[in-house]
Amino acid sequence: MNRRAFTAFTGVGLALPLLPGSAEADQPKPSPALSVDQIVTRVEACYDKTTSFKASFIQRSQFFLRHDRGSVTFQRPGMMSWRYARSGNRVVSDGTRLEIYEKENKRLYQQELAASLFPAALSFLTRQGQLRESFEFTRLGSKLMHVEGEYVLVAESRRASPVYDRLVFYVDARTYQVRRVLICDLQGSRTSFDFAASKFNSPVAQGEFAFNPPSGTRIIRVSSPR
Repeated sequence: MNRRAFTAFTGVGLALPLLPGSAEADQPKPSPALSVDQIVTRVEACYDKTTSFKASFIQRSQFFLRHDRGSVTFQRPGMMSWRYARSGNRVVSDGTRLEIYEKENKRLYQQELAASLFPAALSFLTRQGQLRESFEFTRLGSKLMHVEGEYVLVAESRRASPVYDRLVFYVDARTYQVRRVLICDLQGSRTSFDFAASKFNSPVAQGEFAFNPPSGTRIIRVSSPR
């Protein structure tokens, strides 16, 4: 994916689907002595049983200086649907092709999912691999990041990326669910996503992962990243 398309992507909705359920009061207490490898293992185990989920999200983009919110639905393997309440934008994938719709600009970006950056980013959720196969992790101190009750993991891709520098996962220390994702791109921009009101392994409406663009939409086919 070229930088222009990726910028549109992060503005519309690049994120990881990382919230299969809400924390419960009777969850076990966190184990602060866990190593990075142990934390990642527990995150993977948390999502290994997830076949689909729905959540609301809030997106904050430093580059675009705007916020947006909406709902997201994911289903294995590789299917997703982002609905933006304010902008009317859409991001969908049927597991084969990725489509990103910008309502204001009347543009629809299309790319084969296998050629996009998503397979690596979503490999653990879509049963295409494990987190450690795609990323190398380091841990930041929670106090340094001004968060309590969370592990903060920095993920650097094992495959050189032409667009993003690193990802930051904010992991609930009780449930090992990822509550927030921060994307840092090569241009210095940061885009964060916070997830809430999640439902996991619930039925998904037929046609949720298909999108028919309005008449007059310009369709742009994006090549593989170089």
